[in-house]
Amino acid sequence: HGSVSASAAATAPGSDTYKGWLFKWTNYLKGYQRRWFVLSNGLLSYYRTQAEMAHTCRGTINLATAHIDTEDACNIVLSSGGRTYHLKASTEVERQRWVTALELAKAKAIRMMNDQSGDEEPTSQSDRSELQGTLKLLVSKLDDLSTCNDLIAKHGAALQRSLTELEGLKVTIEGGEKIKAVNERATLFRITSNAMINACRDFLDLAETHSRRWQRALQYEREQRTHLEETIEQLAKQHNSLERAWREAPTLASSSPSERSNKEEASDEDEDTEYFDAMEDSPAFITVTASESSQHRSMSPSCNDVSGKELQPRRERRTRVPDKPNYSLNLWSIMKNCIGKELSKIPMPVNFNEPLSMLQRLTEDLEYHELLDKAARCESSLEQMCLVAAFSVSSYSTTVHRTAKPFNPLLGETYELDRLEEFGYRSLCEQVSHHPPAAAHHVISQRGWTLWQEITIASKFRGKYLSIMPLGTIHLQFHSSGNHYVWRKVTSTVHNIIVGKLWIDQSGDIEIVNHRTKEACQLKFSPYSYFSRDVPRKVTGVVADSSGQAHYILSGTWDDKMESAKILQSSRGGSGSEGKQKTVYQTLSPKLLWKKYPLPENAENMYYFSSLALTLNEPEEGVAVTDSRLRPDQRLMEDGRWDEANAEKQRLEEKQRAVRRRREAEASEALDEEYEGYQPLWFHQRRDSLTGETSFVYKGGYWETKESQDWNICPDIF
Repeated sequence: HGSVSASAAATAPGSDTYKGWLFKWTNYLKGYQRRWFVLSNGLLSYYRTQAEMAHTCRGTINLATAHIDTEDACNIVLSSGGRTYHLKASTEVERQRWVTALELAKAKAIRMMNDQSGDEEPTSQSDRSELQGTLKLLVSKLDDLSTCNDLIAKHGAALQRSLTELEGLKVTIEGGEKIKAVNERATLFRITSNAMINACRDFLDLAETHSRRWQRALQYEREQRTHLEETIEQLAKQHNSLERAWREAPTLASSSPSERSNKEEASDEDEDTEYFDAMEDSPAFITVTASESSQHRSMSPSCNDVSGKELQPRRERRTRVPDKPNYSLNLWSIMKNCIGKELSKIPMPVNFNEPLSMLQRLTEDLEYHELLDKAARCESSLEQMCLVAAFSVSSYSTTVHRTAKPFNPLLGETYELDRLEEFGYRSLCEQVSHHPPAAAHHVISQRGWTLWQEITIASKFRGKYLSIMPLGTIHLQFHSSGNHYVWRKVTSTVHNIIVGKLWIDQSGDIEIVNHRTKEACQLKFSPYSYFSRDVPRKVTGVVADSSGQAHYILSGTWDDKMESAKILQSSRGGSGSEGKQKTVYQTLSPKLLWKKYPLPENAENMYYFSSLALTLNEPEEGVAVTDSRLRPDQRLMEDGRWDEANAEKQRLEEKQRAVRRRREAEASEALDEEYEGYQPLWFHQRRDSLTGETSFVYKGGYWETKESQDWNICPDIF
């Protein structure tokens, strides 16, 4: 069908109309028949012939509600409202052109539909027509330019010819005539050039006045790009289901379209569809700093820095790990099989890991422990809350470049960090469950605080990005006052899984509550947006007393610093951009609560580890036999021996599966007696009286066992 494909690409995909011949399945007698298809204004219509377009349309499908599917090389399946069209293009390239055109038209139709339903501000419709008008004007000016251009070229050639003729002349009478002709042509040439220059000038003026409209056009392009990414995601799903179908039935010949079973729809709709789209951009308040004259000391002297850094000889710890080797492996080749799945169940090669386990990552939350030491010395619980909030934000500061995934700990794996001598705290983590993966963590500090948490990491891969949702509560108690703070973590998102450089964002809200005083802090992590004028990675917050009265404004970014400003007075301000009332807070000038430490030298070759992270996997004497530092695949990976690490990782995971199978067999044999499932060693489940949640809390015994070095009770997991 050479002629078919030639006429099909009548217009390029991306323009508003697209026409061409496609084969449409009619029925079993006639099979596929050639039909003329026209895609325009979000509607796909078809006719028997091009001539029929004037009077008889044979059918139309609205793309806004249509589902576009691709089967084998040249097929397209469109379904909408119970009707399904099975179409076939003559070549794969042709099919791809149509699919692109259909997808773009569908996106546009959906956008138009949303515009009309009044979701956007009413200006967008006129904006769009204005933009269209501008573009038309610019295009017509461009046409003028090219017309002038053609003319200049034509006249130029004529002038050239005349001059050549002139040179070859000997006769003078005739010469006069010719020279006159040359002059006329030169004049024409000048006039045309002038016209061209003027057209250029008009064009420039227009372009200058409409640069703002170009911004909008750019935004539209960005939306198109997002749409393309979504299309790629669809392709990945189709690729995936094709591979699956091929694996399940490689021998069956392909059945005819009408016998198609309902394919498994790889739909993300139920998954809190793009959960962060709905979040507002701007905080719901405005802050005004008071003039210096009204300044008071904002932090009471109770929080002064008499930090416990009494002069002690520090233990030397390592300041580097071997450089990360340069193994190239395409993340996408592995990830495309995981869309919509729970990531912990997918065996991943170490190539996407960093040589630390999730237990060590959890321990990294303590990097800025001195904020808690300082908070423990505060007399004012509201000032204490500011520091606790800064601490909760500081745990994200290490993530900004850390796009590799930590090792999923084996069941029963532990990790201790004993910094009693240097910083007054001891930390212990244990992997208490494998599906879902959950880790319990307990830290006690001689400087007046205890922190405990049980975190389950839920991760969903959604094609373009990966969501990491840490579920579970963090508890922090100060010994002297009894202030007991509770909060949860926000969602992390890893972007650009398909193309480009991976980057991480944090989005969502954290509410920190002091259960003793009922004071609360609301923190908002704003998701990154192309279009926002805000600084990226922004965090804003308000600290309020038990009656809801605001006392401090917190602001900063999760990858750099947090500040607090004491509120002098608040008033209901003017309306915000959406017509909502915004509170205006008058504050003292802000005080720094927390500032991120710079990354160590050469960090970019060492997995972007912080100084603390570099020391976490350093071998240490006397730790439990289940400690992450002793995990062999992780150690091999840190040493740069990735192929051996991958083999070792498979061995460990297989060993863990065998143990689990044995446990399940024991459980089914012991059905008559009470059979206890897997029990962690150092943590047990207890119900929290404050939150009512059941979680694993430390039951004691680890540090005593470490004293006696009797690790016989530990399981053999490595």
